[in-house]
Order: sequence, then structure tokens, then C-alpha cells
Amino acid sequence: MTLFSLVGIFIAIILATLGFWLPLISPDSDKLSPYECGFDPLGSARLPYSMRFFLVAILFLLFDLEIALLLPTPWAAQLSLPELTIFWSFIILLLLTLGFIYEWLQGGLDWAE
Repeated sequence: MTLFSLVGIFIAIILATLGFWLPLISPDSDKLSPYECGFDPLGSARLPYSMRFFLVAILFLLFDLEIALLLPTPWAAQLSLPELTIFWSFIILLLLTLGFIYEWLQGGLDWAE
């Protein structure tokens, strides 16, 4: 156990040292600029985000939630009524699929207008 701890600490120290030392070898003008994106900002930084950005974010969260809801399905299938578990899983997938198809048909997923 002590050997594993020492090896872990040793590797962490080496990686932290390399991470601190390697960027200092050849500083680039873009790295030295105050903007990490590599170019100077043009225009106001107070422009509102596009609604499509929020739509994609909400869809991502929705499908991420779907995974979280369906993750316990294999364990729940061992309950006394596995048909009920399969039914509710199917309902969740059906609702999300219908909502996805609706958004697609309404053009909500088209990034370029």
C-alpha cells in the first residue's frame, strides 16, 4: 500500500512539474495575449446568445437526463414485475423520440437558417 502511494505521489509530482515547465519553454505571442481564444475581441462582448445555442443545450440536458432515467433499467428488470419496468422505459423513449421528431420537423435543429 505504501509503495502504491509513493508511486502515485511521484507520478503526480512529475506531471505537475512537466505541466509547469513545458509551457515556459517557447512562449508564443498568442499564449502571452490576455485573450485565450487567440484573437482580439471584435465588437461588444454583451451581445446575446442565439436561441439555437440554448436549444442545443436543453436538448443535450434532456437526452442526458434520459440516460440517467434509463440507467437503472437492467437492475429494475429483476423486480417482481419486469413488464412494468419495460413499459415505463418504452414510454420515456417514445416521448423523447416524438419530441425530437417534432423539433426536427419544426426546423428547430437547423443551425443555419
